[in-house]
Amino acid sequence: MQKPGAAVLFAASLLLAQSPLPPSLSEPGPTFRFADSALPSPLTLVLYGDQRFTDPKNTAVADPKAREWLARQIAAEHPAAVILNGDVPYNGEVANDYAVYRKETQPWRDEGIKVFPALGNHEFRADTKKSPENWWAAFPELKGRRWYSAQLGSRVYLIALDTMSSLRPGSDQARWLEKQIDDLPASVDFVVITLHHPPVADIQTHIEVDHNPRPNEIALRDYLSKAAATSHARFLVSSGHIHNYERHVVDDVTYLVAGGGWAKPYYVERTPGDLYRSVLFPNFHYVKVTVEKDRLRCVMYRLADPEAAKFEKQAKDTFEILAKAR
Repeated sequence: MQKPGAAVLFAASLLLAQSPLPPSLSEPGPTFRFADSALPSPLTLVLYGDQRFTDPKNTAVADPKAREWLARQIAAEHPAAVILNGDVPYNGEVANDYAVYRKETQPWRDEGIKVFPALGNHEFRADTKKSPENWWAAFPELKGRRWYSAQLGSRVYLIALDTMSSLRPGSDQARWLEKQIDDLPASVDFVVITLHHPPVADIQTHIEVDHNPRPNEIALRDYLSKAAATSHARFLVSSGHIHNYERHVVDDVTYLVAGGGWAKPYYVERTPGDLYRSVLFPNFHYVKVTVEKDRLRCVMYRLADPEAAKFEKQAKDTFEILAKAR
């Protein structure tokens, strides 16, 4: 088991599949395992994505002041782990983007917070050889892996997927995922899945239409609909890519778009299936998840006013996911 506070984990991409790097898979069972005694009680997690850590002088793609504030605020929540939904750097081929990530997230290491990232398209933006080298330098525990899992105590199982690789039936990743779900420990009540591109989102017809769910992730949604019907665990899926916040429930699976890490915000045309109805914009945010006796208690905290001299958060969406009756 690694020392508390070290950055854990990593996933890889379709760009890797197109490069000579080996597509190594995890062994059966969780890639990483943490005992209840190694985790705080109650167990709390923070979910968010699309941070785009980069040179603070580049204010066109992200606001460095607010991005750093958000990282400090997350540390103040004292979670056991931060789960990153992808696009951690702005440009994965630029090693300095990861240096900025390390600098601005130093409060996480000071607090002993574990970090579980998923791969986004910006991690492998241009140079398919140099980008993975930078990624592995930032998250060396996962060198050679494209996806992974972590058992966080007896009740929570984390799965990080790679949406830059195939999730369609019969693919290496899909077969690995099915085995992970089939072999969940009996004690697990909740499965948290993190990935970058969303399986479920508000379908856009005018703006950012290229960010609508793709067939690759729709295949995952269809699989989870079947798995949720027979699994003893509940599923929470957290994605990014869309720089906003959404919440949907499809076939008893809760889907979040939690892409408010401070990349340039995207306006969303909200559809009836979106359970988040606020018209406020932009939605820079993170989601805090607390594991309670029989449920997950989830709160989306939004930055109240990005233009204010003093940043303040506001709880804008609260929901619960009940454990299945045993």
